[in-house]
Amino acid sequence: MGICCQHALLFQFTCLLVLEELFALVSTKEFEVFGPSHPVVAELGGEAVLPCSVSPAVSLESMEELRWFRARFSEAVFVYRNRQEQKREQRLEYSGRTSLVKDQFHQGRAAVRIGNIRQSDSGIYICFFKQGVFYEEAILELKVAVMGSVPEVYIKGPEDGGLCVVCRASGWYPKPQVQWRDSRGETLPASPETHSEGAEGLFTVETSMVVRNSSLGNVTCSASNPTLGQEKAMAIVIPEPFFPQTSPWVPAFAITMTVMGLLVLGSCCLLRRERCSRRQLRQERERLQSEKQASQATTEETQMTTRTLHRELDRRKAAYMAAWRKAQLYADWRKEHFQAWPVTLDPDSAHRILAISQDRMQVTLTDTTMCLDDLFSVLGMEGISSGRCYWKVKIKNGDCSKWILGVCRGDVERKGLYFESPEKGFWTVGRSSSGYWAYIDTGRTSLSFRKTPQCVGVFVDYSEGDISFYNMSDLSHIFSFHEASFSGTVFPYFRIKSGTVCMTLCSIAQARGGKEEEEGRKNKGKKRRGRRGRRRRGRRGGRMGRSCFCLI
Repeated sequence: MGICCQHALLFQFTCLLVLEELFALVSTKEFEVFGPSHPVVAELGGEAVLPCSVSPAVSLESMEELRWFRARFSEAVFVYRNRQEQKREQRLEYSGRTSLVKDQFHQGRAAVRIGNIRQSDSGIYICFFKQGVFYEEAILELKVAVMGSVPEVYIKGPEDGGLCVVCRASGWYPKPQVQWRDSRGETLPASPETHSEGAEGLFTVETSMVVRNSSLGNVTCSASNPTLGQEKAMAIVIPEPFFPQTSPWVPAFAITMTVMGLLVLGSCCLLRRERCSRRQLRQERERLQSEKQASQATTEETQMTTRTLHRELDRRKAAYMAAWRKAQLYADWRKEHFQAWPVTLDPDSAHRILAISQDRMQVTLTDTTMCLDDLFSVLGMEGISSGRCYWKVKIKNGDCSKWILGVCRGDVERKGLYFESPEKGFWTVGRSSSGYWAYIDTGRTSLSFRKTPQCVGVFVDYSEGDISFYNMSDLSHIFSFHEASFSGTVFPYFRIKSGTVCMTLCSIAQARGGKEEEEGRKNKGKKRRGRRGRRRRGRRGGRMGRSCFCLI
């Protein structure tokens, strides 16, 4: 009887756990997280408030987790989970300086207050809201500013026919904008600024100006903080007696010196004529001898330079061949050492929500109205177990969708809820709602581009354990996984989370064949034009008595 009761209680407990999980999945609703559209500005030593809100507006009391962090997800600025602050995950420099603002929790708004602001607090922050299996993020920016001292203005002394006035502003952050103005408020030209940064990261700026107009009266030097939009100014009055005076005897002295100079110049010319004839022969002999010695020296220097350049070229070639695998080269240089890999999609590995084209070169979502965060992926048909190879993937509508691509081991588990990381056998990059990311063991790291990638190249060096991604739009490097742990065969990996993104594999062999055919047609056309040009030149040559050349 006791055994039957134990079995009944165990069955009831299991049912309750299953019902709780189902309720959490059903109650999870899609939402978006927003931060302020402009940077948050705070003064050094003051406090800053970093707000975030959800849309549609719902109460945050039932939210599973609220997190504010910097570069890494695990190194948090503030964590609020299960209605309690989690201080164990907080970065040490924020300990005791943060608090949660819950005044507008019921309107879907929350904020973190940071006290005793430091210069190191300036930068990018990410707020992360999670409810069930759904989560969203928003990016915020905090700018720290310091109003320095009032500018110090003083007269340095006469300079360039005027009076040099110096302005010095110290203790500002960021670097202030310094201007000179006259009594009417008009800007005056000044010398270039010189600035220095102190041990605490505060700037000191110094600039000078030469005042040549004695009627100017007074000038004002102002220093403004571009972040806070505030300024401090200091004016100085320049008395007229400070300006240099012109003496009346200066013009007479100048005329006298000019006449004396002309007399001396005439005497020198007569003496030089007498010596010129004797010098010419001697100078000619010295010139010939110098040219001969210079020619010999130039020849020897040229030979030495040539030998040095050859040795340097050999050294650089050897260094390049020894270290090209670890260098972040341009994609077209790296392709010379890799084999083009003919990748096609494996329909048997694709989720039913994904649509694979008939030629197995393209994958899309069958229903773009759904928000799919995970589970939906497909592998490449051709596995990689040795050597160096690469392939290219064109991404259409990638900047407004969520997707992931890269490489995974053949034995990875792709069922249920999972996250890509090298520790689990995934080496990937992709895009989420908050930007582009590379997925590493400690979470993910943000990626930035000079040009949005329309085509991504994946380079796999199996023997060296190196997986690199390149933006084939401008041939620039995106991210690399070094010393990856491979075991067995690895396969190309593609995952679409949401949106109208379309991933298409490029047929590298067909592209090369098309280029060769196009170059062949161009060469044939050039040959035909060359033959017609030669016949026309032959006919014109008989009439004109000269040859004409046409450069194509």
